[in-house]
Amino acid sequence: MTDTTQAPPLPDHLSADPRSPHHVAAVFEHDIGIRFNGKDRTDVQEYCISEGWVKVPAGKTLDRKGQPLIIKLKGKVEAYYRQPE
Repeated sequence: MTDTTQAPPLPDHLSADPRSPHHVAAVFEHDIGIRFNGKDRTDVQEYCISEGWVKVPAGKTLDRKGQPLIIKLKGKVEAYYRQPE
C-alpha cells in the first residue's frame, strides 16, 4: 500500500508512454487521477496543466504503428493522487 505523503509532486506535463521525454516512472507507482473540465477521466494518455490540454485515444482507431490514435482536447486540467479506499 502506498502512502501519498511519499508520492513525488505531480509534474505540469506528464505522459503515460514510456518512450516520451515527459514520462516519470516514479509518479506511476501511485494511483493518479485526472479531472478534465470538472469530470474525472480514466483514458488520459498525456496532459499539460499550464497549457490546458489532455491527449486521449480516439475510440478504437489505431495509427500505422498499431498505437491508439490520440486526439488533443483543450480545457481545464487538474491532476491529483487518488486516495486508497
